[in-house]
Amino acid sequence: MKRNARSRSSEMAGHVQPKRAVTIVRNTHLSADVLAGIGLRAPHHDDFLSTRPAVGWVEVHSENFFVDGGPVLHTLDRVRADYPVSLHGVGLGLGSAAPLSTMHLDRLQRLIRHVEPLRVSEHLCWGQAGDGRYVNDLLPLPYTEEALRHVCARVDEVQERLGCSILIENLSAYLQYAEADYTEWAFLAEVARRSGCGILLDINNLYVNAINHGFDAHVYLAAMPPAAVGEIHLAGFSVQQVAGREVLIDTHSRAVSDAVWALYDAALARLGGRYTLIEWDNDLPPLATLLAEAEKARTRLEAVHAHAA
Repeated sequence: MKRNARSRSSEMAGHVQPKRAVTIVRNTHLSADVLAGIGLRAPHHDDFLSTRPAVGWVEVHSENFFVDGGPVLHTLDRVRADYPVSLHGVGLGLGSAAPLSTMHLDRLQRLIRHVEPLRVSEHLCWGQAGDGRYVNDLLPLPYTEEALRHVCARVDEVQERLGCSILIENLSAYLQYAEADYTEWAFLAEVARRSGCGILLDINNLYVNAINHGFDAHVYLAAMPPAAVGEIHLAGFSVQQVAGREVLIDTHSRAVSDAVWALYDAALARLGGRYTLIEWDNDLPPLATLLAEAEKARTRLEAVHAHAA
């Protein structure tokens, strides 16, 4: 498969656009070869660059490249020369009570200008209190009107600062707040509606939460506004015994489960083709194993593409 050069990827429908211009568009017309991607982590860098595998795009964690130069950024430049790159943030804490970090946003803005990414995404979470205390985790928000207004204002601030629309990812959460004005899925959809951001729909997180908290994953999926969903994540979970019951943990440490693949099939049937990423962050397998998982997604996307043609 011929690789997408920088000029080619800039023309793709998913490329970051100025906020208030083109935000999220359907990806059904794009080929499956373009839509299927992998999360590229440091242990795979050398193998990836030496083999140049036939994968449509890659995602990297933004914070790992908050540098002005050196070997890390040089590696990203080499990847970016031949592959579209998506930037996925893990440290901004959109829902935190503390003010947004201007230093973090400045670094992210510089990286966006340097990379010209396919997508920019962040998590729907908080991690820092108003008094400056920081928790090194992605913590869920209370699904209240107050929290909704707070998050939407922060998303709007980020988008204005970066000059582009962003995608917001649903979180795997292991607790729920007693007070709630919205369901998780209604809250996420409303954030997208009010702020104009897109949705990064993590199917594994959706499934993990559905099992752990006892709701119907298909009800969640049906509530997602198709025009807002710009990307899908797939990953593997682990099962642990907690207080005498089984709890699914979003570990990103194994292959995608059959149940998550089935939910992904349902998502594609409803949404059409979407940029789809295989995430694998812990207990990393050989690159070939990760690429084989991406090929499973590509095969499903090809079926959607053929049906839409």
